[in-house]
Amino acid sequence: MSKPTERRYQFASDNYAGICPEAWQAMEAANRGYACSYGDDPWTEKACRLLRDLFETDCEVFFVFNGTAANSLALASLCHSYNSIICHETSHVETDECGASEFFSNGTKILLVPGEHGKVDLEAVEHTVKRRVDIHYPKPKALSVTQATELGTLYTVEELQAVGELARRLDLKVHMDGARFANAVAALGTAPAELTWKAGVDVLCFGGTKNGMAVGEAIIFFNRDLAREFDYRCKQAGQLASKMRFLAAPWIGMLESGAWLTRAASANTCAARLEARLREIPGVDIRFPRQANSVFADFSPEVAAGLRERGWHFYSFIGSGGARFMCSWETTEEDVDLLAADLLASATCEG
Repeated sequence: MSKPTERRYQFASDNYAGICPEAWQAMEAANRGYACSYGDDPWTEKACRLLRDLFETDCEVFFVFNGTAANSLALASLCHSYNSIICHETSHVETDECGASEFFSNGTKILLVPGEHGKVDLEAVEHTVKRRVDIHYPKPKALSVTQATELGTLYTVEELQAVGELARRLDLKVHMDGARFANAVAALGTAPAELTWKAGVDVLCFGGTKNGMAVGEAIIFFNRDLAREFDYRCKQAGQLASKMRFLAAPWIGMLESGAWLTRAASANTCAARLEARLREIPGVDIRFPRQANSVFADFSPEVAAGLRERGWHFYSFIGSGGARFMCSWETTEEDVDLLAADLLASATCEG
C-alpha cells in the first residue's frame, strides 16, 4: 500500500498528464529566433495546411487556448442571440462550461435532449425543434454532438450520417465537440473526414490539450461561410495569441509524426486493459461501454474510500455517483495494474 500522503493522479483526467515529447520538441523548435505575431508566422501556416491535408478539404482553421473557448465561440458563430443550441444533457457545453456558450452568443439558449450512452436521441432532437414554432420559443439553429462523448462512447460513421441528415432536414448547423476526437479516430479506425464534414459536421473543435499538448485547440470550419469574421470573435474573447506559433507548433509535431493518433491509441489500449482488470473484481460494475480512453465504474463508498486512502485521486461522475478513470497518452500498463491491484485490495478489505 502506498503512503496516504502520496497522491496518485494518473487516472483523474487526461488533462493531468504532461506534454508529450513530440509536442514539446515542436515547441522547442519554434522557440528559436524571432517570428511575426498573431498567427502571421510559418508555424501557424504549416499547422493549418497539415490539418487541411488530414481532413482532405480546404477548411478554415483557428487556434485558441482551451476547449471552453473553442466550443463557445464556434457555437456563437452558428447562432443569433434569439436562437437555441440542442445538445445532450450530459454534454460538456451544458455541464462544465459555466454558461460560456450563452455568454459569447449574447444569450443563445441551450436545449437539452436525452440519449443512451451520451449520444443524442434523434427523435428527441426532432421533437425539440418541432414542439413549438412560434416567436416566443428560441428558434433551434445548432445541434452539438460530442466525439468521444462525455460517457466515453463513440458515434459511428453511420450514426453521424444520420445526425447530419436530420440536421439538414431541420435546417440545423452541426457542431462537434472533439476534445477527445483523436481517441475516437484511433478507436474507430476511420478517416477523420468520414467522421466530420462528409457526415455533415459544419465545425469541429479538435482537442489538442487532452491529446498531449500543453495548451491549444483547433477550431476547424468545414463550412467556410460560417467562419466569416471569426478572427474578430477570437480577438474580442481574448483568444488571439500574440505568440501564436506556440499554439500552432505542437500540432506540427503531432501531425507530422503521427503522434496525435498513436498517443491516443495508447490511451485507448490502457483503458481497455483497465476495463478487463476491473471486470475481474467482485463488487465492481462497469457503468458504460468502454470505447475510447475512459472507464466508468460503480463500487461501494467504502471501496472508494479505501482507494483514496491508498493515494488514488479520481472523479465521481458529475456528482451522480460512480467513478471515472481516464487514461492519457502517458498512462502505462504498470499504472493500470497498480490501480487494479489497489482496487482489488480495497474491495477485499471491505468484504
